[in-house]
Amino acid sequence: MTEYQIEANTRRCALSGRELHPGEKFYSVLFDEGGKFQRRDYSTEVWQGPPPNAFSFWTGHIPLAEENPRPRFDDDMLLDCFQRLEGNEDPGRMNFRYVLALLLMRRKRFRFEEVRSEGEQELLCLRCVRTGNSHRVVNPRLTEGEMAAVQEEVFKVLGWQ
Repeated sequence: MTEYQIEANTRRCALSGRELHPGEKFYSVLFDEGGKFQRRDYSTEVWQGPPPNAFSFWTGHIPLAEENPRPRFDDDMLLDCFQRLEGNEDPGRMNFRYVLALLLMRRKRFRFEEVRSEGEQELLCLRCVRTGNSHRVVNPRLTEGEMAAVQEEVFKVLGWQ
């Protein structure tokens, strides 16, 4: 089983080595290397899309010193939303559920177990660390633009924007 632990933002571009400055947008990429997830951050000037062996990626920005921290949100609300979307085959809802699953893994509520293929679909098999319940999530294979749009939608729901 793969343990899902993600390092914090290094505030340094993995490719150029340049320090990322407050207010600057960056890209983070997860790689599955030897059963462990490795995070690498990239500045916008070197970003050419996710590398072919990327497990997942997202965008962010280095906060300005005067920025207020993001509002707190309830993990149970995220989990409830995730569960309510189970079985919904609307592509937009499936995309939303996938991003929620990634967020719940990042917040250590879900643990990644494996990836399975069923026909043309790739499924992430996850386990809730509190309840032990297993969940299967369709990987919608979002493009970079689609991932950014779904992330923005999720963040709006969370009150981050």
